[in-house]
Amino acid sequence: MAALPRRRLLLFLALLRVLICGAAPFRARDLLPLLPRRMAWQLMGATAHSAVDLLPSFVGAVAPGGPAAAWRGACFDENQAVLDLTPGRNGTAGGLGGAVLRLKTASPQSWTCMDLYVFATPYRVAWDYYMRSNENHTFEIKAWEDAAEMEYVKQHGIAVFLMPSGMLGTLLSLADVAPLFSNTGWGQDANLAFLGKHMGASFERRRSANTIIRREDVRSGDFLALSKIRGRWGGFQTLEKWVTGAFAGHTAVVLKDGDANLWVAESGYENNKGDEIISMTPWDEWWGMALKDESNPQIALLPLHPDVRARFDESAAWEFARSMCGKPYGYHNMIFSWIDTASDNYPPPLDANLVMAIMSMWTRLQPRYASNMWNEALNKRLGTEWLRIPWHAFAWM
Repeated sequence: MAALPRRRLLLFLALLRVLICGAAPFRARDLLPLLPRRMAWQLMGATAHSAVDLLPSFVGAVAPGGPAAAWRGACFDENQAVLDLTPGRNGTAGGLGGAVLRLKTASPQSWTCMDLYVFATPYRVAWDYYMRSNENHTFEIKAWEDAAEMEYVKQHGIAVFLMPSGMLGTLLSLADVAPLFSNTGWGQDANLAFLGKHMGASFERRRSANTIIRREDVRSGDFLALSKIRGRWGGFQTLEKWVTGAFAGHTAVVLKDGDANLWVAESGYENNKGDEIISMTPWDEWWGMALKDESNPQIALLPLHPDVRARFDESAAWEFARSMCGKPYGYHNMIFSWIDTASDNYPPPLDANLVMAIMSMWTRLQPRYASNMWNEALNKRLGTEWLRIPWHAFAWM
């Protein structure tokens, strides 16, 4: 019987802390790992388990000697951060010194919640999480990668990103985004649901699985719009559509020669050497590859409008296609067909700070891919050679 008064006392103290501090002992989402997956998703809400929740939200840049950055977190309502430089030791690898980011958290929404952060410069990406309130947390950079990183941080600071759904929400988001890249019916449904939710795009199911296209109905200049909806490329194209606002993941143009043979002109064809090039592929070969593609591409054949067809110069189109055939895929222009302003091309929560952090991280994980996607393009536009993302950032300063 003695246990009952003790339980009442603990309950009274918990309620008293709620009244005084304004923080609940726990929130429903803090118990998500203990709940069945379907119930956990319902508690997370409609936007708490999608790719958007995997993207950190930029909350501020903290520079040495500058004012404290302040923001509201997913767990702690009051957060402040300052950055202090630390001296280096002559003759050591850390001769340039480093820095300590001091972050203070207060006013938690519950006793058990936590905030997950990503800290980034063009030279590094790191993360940490914080659960305790009213404490000075520290994140240490023991040594700068080189003098350029130190100068960049002095002028622009360290970018601080918050995972908006917290640690548990981020894990659920990851579990829900993974199907986008699954080469299964489950993955296909996930891609279609994502496009419908975030872009309002819908795919109408055909009455028949097979559509017969007669050669005589296809003419030069007709447009092919493709959407892959499962597997590795399906997931990539889904996210590509979301960030760019496009409703197709790949496009091509049909040309008909003097012998009435159909050809498909496109960029991104992989040749026998594994290089991605601009190509002219016979229609039967191209169509056969599309039918065998495990990503289940949805292909729309869009004839030219009569007014446009009347102006279409078929001879000039053939001349241009032949002049470009065999040349490399246009990586130099790929991201710049999406990003052509300083800040107006990004769907929330994407912004220029986050894109820079992703580029920096990807440069380390996939250096060859990064070289194709943005290093060569940035060098071309800056008039430089052989620079990587960190040096591009320094060149912009």
